Amino acid sequence: MANASLDPTDVPAAAEDRPTAAAGRAASAGAALTAESEVVDLCRDLLRFESVNRGNGDGHERPIAEFVAEKLAEVGLEPVLLESAPGRTSVVTRLAGSDPSRSPLLIHGHLDVVPADPTDWRVHPFAGEELDGCLWGRGAIDMKDMDAMTLAVVRDMARSGRRPPRDLVVAFVADEEAGGTLGARWLVDNHPDHFADCTEAISEVGGFSYTVSDDLRLYLIETAEKGIAWMKLTVAGRAGHGSMLSEDNAVTKLCEAVARLGRHQFPIVVTPTVRVFLDSIGEALGIELDAGDIESTIAKLGPIARMVGATIRNTVNPTQLAAGHKVNVIPGEATAYVDGRYLPGQEEEFLRQVDELLGPEVRREWVVNDQALETGFDGPLVEAMASALRAEDPAARAVPYMLSGGTDAKSFSRLGIRCFGFSPLLLPPDLDFAGMFHGVDERVPVDALRFGVRVLDRFLASS
Repeated sequence: MANASLDPTDVPAAAEDRPTAAAGRAASAGAALTAESEVVDLCRDLLRFESVNRGNGDGHERPIAEFVAEKLAEVGLEPVLLESAPGRTSVVTRLAGSDPSRSPLLIHGHLDVVPADPTDWRVHPFAGEELDGCLWGRGAIDMKDMDAMTLAVVRDMARSGRRPPRDLVVAFVADEEAGGTLGARWLVDNHPDHFADCTEAISEVGGFSYTVSDDLRLYLIETAEKGIAWMKLTVAGRAGHGSMLSEDNAVTKLCEAVARLGRHQFPIVVTPTVRVFLDSIGEALGIELDAGDIESTIAKLGPIARMVGATIRNTVNPTQLAAGHKVNVIPGEATAYVDGRYLPGQEEEFLRQVDELLGPEVRREWVVNDQALETGFDGPLVEAMASALRAEDPAARAVPYMLSGGTDAKSFSRLGIRCFGFSPLLLPPDLDFAGMFHGVDERVPVDALRFGVRVLDRFLASS
């Protein structure tokens, strides 16, 4: 386990793992660095790191963490590398604010990404290529865009000597894509002192635009997220020869149980966050919300309908199956993995329904079980978000929403921190933003990155 402050003149990293520094490019061109001028280069550099997390401990964030630490140390900050296991590295630093009596704000982002198959993409997912006004690459929106925006704004504040009203604790963490066991959760369990005085936090996935018309754009601020229920399912049966009759076939029993689970539609439950969001959407679109047919309203939302549709009910999706080792041998055991997500306040009822669907012959074990979150859409921090958005986009209206997935907020909230998703992006109306999460051809508009740093800078200067 490593826990060391970095000397800005001596940051260890393999040369082949480090892209050309964005600061070096700008300096060589004689340009004065600002957050807006360097955010695209920083994002491109981050995208070129293959910080892939395949789960089950198979990840390696050390090179990208060292790059981030170098960028922080370069402007006089004192980043700390914290390593939960070899190569599973997070970075934490603090920028002093002007009012030490105020509690710090935590800004956190993850450095790992899910795998990507280059043969599926228009451009190589780790080339950081700019095409059609976008930066393409795995992590472009999940979430190296926010990492780059945070890095650019914090660097600019430190470089210029500007001090935000309150301390900023900035964390770039490992392992979010596998539930955060070796990242945020490990930091909270083993190094809570870095975050103990923080009361509020921002991170992914929120602050992005949904265009209603030329003079109205809704910016979705995440105030809630579903709980994570990743489960391993196991069924035992009688092993035997594949040519014989089998009334106790583990594969058959498992497939039947998984099919019941995968086809089940859980009942609609509207939480306070989703109710406010749907009312806001209805008002903006001039649609009267029918409480008996909420799905018809959601269906009119275009690219974000799938994400929003998953926030009105619990869900389970089968994702992996495994059994046997030879075609003519009936295996004695079959396993499956499923991705379950439950709404705030619904965990107990969700698990009851899952077990009922699976039946008594299926053994259920936890892979990851993490809490659902929900907070109110109120207070000075929310007002600062809305104000910063309006200052850069007069058509902006901030609204709360629930994320169908999960983030490292689940871990940091265990310290009593109130967490929001606020990664501001002004997006083209026709961009399928939700569809790119863990999808192919992931990309972020370069203009959206520049917009994001302007909003983030205003927000941090006033929060």
